Amino acid sequence: MAEKVLLSWSGGKDSALAFYEISQDQQYEMAGLLTTVTEDYHRISMHGVREALLEQQANSVGLPLSKVFISKNSSNEEYESKMKAVLFKFQKLGVYAVVFGDISLEDIRKYREENLAKVGMKGVFPIWGKDNLPQTFIDLGFQAIITCVDAKVLDKRFVGKLFDEKFLAELPANVDPNGENGEFHSFVFDGPIFQKKISYEIGKVVKRDSFYFCDLQPQGATYPLAPGPTHEVLMDLPVGGDDTLAVNAYRLPIKLGDHSSRLSNEEDAAGQVPGV
Repeated sequence: MAEKVLLSWSGGKDSALAFYEISQDQQYEMAGLLTTVTEDYHRISMHGVREALLEQQANSVGLPLSKVFISKNSSNEEYESKMKAVLFKFQKLGVYAVVFGDISLEDIRKYREENLAKVGMKGVFPIWGKDNLPQTFIDLGFQAIITCVDAKVLDKRFVGKLFDEKFLAELPANVDPNGENGEFHSFVFDGPIFQKKISYEIGKVVKRDSFYFCDLQPQGATYPLAPGPTHEVLMDLPVGGDDTLAVNAYRLPIKLGDHSSRLSNEEDAAGQVPGV
């Protein structure tokens, strides 16, 4: 009998590749997707993609989507309590493993495995240690757009670009083409795991702290411009004294201030402003 697994889904290329690999392995049965959403802004935590686009992804891949909602001022205790509650519910359904799209960072993998062990679960890492994953992603027919880049290593011309061979060729030599160190994040809108291509419109490009963000919205949707002279926070994640914040389903060690750039759910998606 196939082992039931839950997929930690960020909406980006690595989780899409992990999905594909697991779908090709008959020893696993995917029970659903698990995504952390900041409830104040209705966006995927870390990647900042609108909840509406996340739901379209889930519908297109044909799996139930479970969302863990965290408040913008959530404490570590609140976050961990909500996550444990969700995982315990899946255990009652016979799910004891969570799939991640991690590739090479040993400390992150160790952190995930330790947290899973605390609730009697294990991690599965189907693309761990694999070579040339960016080209594999492209060759399989996946399509993705870059939604966020770290301005310390990439300039704003990279945000809003398609993740393709041209994008990879233009990356500076010091940037990991997998984006494994947080150099960039993506939104996957088509590929072999999708029944239907996700249509979207590119909105504003804004800079917050040291990150450029490209706001995406569902095609044809309209959102009024958020009031006030400054933009709201896009992804407000709980930060504790141990300098951690929520990434997908578990907390990872990360420097304070990383990915603190944010948009509100009401950000207007038309036009651009200098500076994502």
